[in-house]
Amino acid sequence: MNINYTFDQPETDAQNFYFFKTGFDVDELAKIESTVTQLPWHKAKTEGNEDKVRNSNIKWIPQNEEWYWLYEKLADMAVTANSTLWNFDLHQIPEMIQYTEYQAPAGHYDWHADIGPNILSKRKISITVQLSDPEDYEGGDLELFRGGSIKGPFESAPRSKGCVYLFPSYLMHRVSPVTKGIRKSFVLWLGGGHYR
Repeated sequence: MNINYTFDQPETDAQNFYFFKTGFDVDELAKIESTVTQLPWHKAKTEGNEDKVRNSNIKWIPQNEEWYWLYEKLADMAVTANSTLWNFDLHQIPEMIQYTEYQAPAGHYDWHADIGPNILSKRKISITVQLSDPEDYEGGDLELFRGGSIKGPFESAPRSKGCVYLFPSYLMHRVSPVTKGIRKSFVLWLGGGHYR
């Protein structure tokens, strides 16, 4: 007789995403927009500094008292999503929030994962917050690759203003080229211990 020993573990959904359709209300979005104008612009870079992979401009939102409410709100959402789907070991926000603008006709970020060497290896959950009205731009879809064929299917994130979209940082995703207008968003990564 064969005996299989198993250990009871909570089920997780490591390829799934989570979102809050109205994660931020109108007043919070207005507060973010007015305050972020005071921050300096930077040209977005990738780990390998490949311009063809990414075309956007960014600002870094500092981890200070003025912005504490925003970090706390996003962390609370990540805890909710994590306890529902992934059960990752989370215990830090090692990086600043990255505010991003993708402008037509060539603003985009090609297929990539948010993990990598050094500090990037600590990323567990990626969070994207939609700051633009869907009517403000064309193209610019945030698309998530959840496995299967290289040709898809791909999951498109909701485009509603104030939507908060969360997914594991190891999943491939992209922002398709913006063909008209400007897509505004910000992203944050939560980290923790090694995957196990």
